[in-house]
Amino acid sequence: MRYYKPIEIARELGISTSALRHYESWGVIPPPDRAANGYRLYTGVHLAYFRCLRAMVAGFGFPVTCGVLRHIQDGNMDTAFWLVNKEQADLQQEKVIADQTLALLHHPELTPSTNKGLKPLMTIGEAAAFTDVQASAIRHWESEGLLTPERDPENGYRVFSPMHIRQILLIRTLRRTVYFLENMKEIVQAVEQHSIEKAKKVTEEALLSIHNRNRQQLYGVYQLVELCKELGLT
Repeated sequence: MRYYKPIEIARELGISTSALRHYESWGVIPPPDRAANGYRLYTGVHLAYFRCLRAMVAGFGFPVTCGVLRHIQDGNMDTAFWLVNKEQADLQQEKVIADQTLALLHHPELTPSTNKGLKPLMTIGEAAAFTDVQASAIRHWESEGLLTPERDPENGYRVFSPMHIRQILLIRTLRRTVYFLENMKEIVQAVEQHSIEKAKKVTEEALLSIHNRNRQQLYGVYQLVELCKELGLT
């Protein structure tokens, strides 16, 4: 059996040997045997774990990746795969929302006749259903100054125009990106002021980020399958 020195694995992955020890301490890598001098004896299995971890973190983040690898150590391959599947389904939904947002930004003149379900004025419940956003989130964004819905003069209830719907979709798209509250306010207000070119550009950048994360996730899944092969799970 071939053994790998920590520095060999660290160099391949472009990380430090101390990072390898950190990963071990998290319980996501099987503990290696030790040589008589106390040095770690990493095997091909350990290398596959490290490759998988580094590849998956880029697309799935540390919490999900660690959860997946712990299930793999327990031999629960299907449980691990379903965790990955959920993350990819969530990313697909992000793309659907981003595509919908971009379509509305490119066609601000859309009316109910050209966009099924988009009414001239909507209640908060209708707006939440149309955008697939919780009403509580919409209220929170209003309290943060991101939205300024109108009020029904008869009952005082919030009413949302197609412009507000576009703003809600835009916020939903951008909240998973690196934009902070002040940046988002400026972009959302651009929709209100009918100066939507900046909003389009940012949404397109968000889509590029989603595309990139999709590629990273798929590469992570590839390394996960390779790990399962190394372990004889598939």
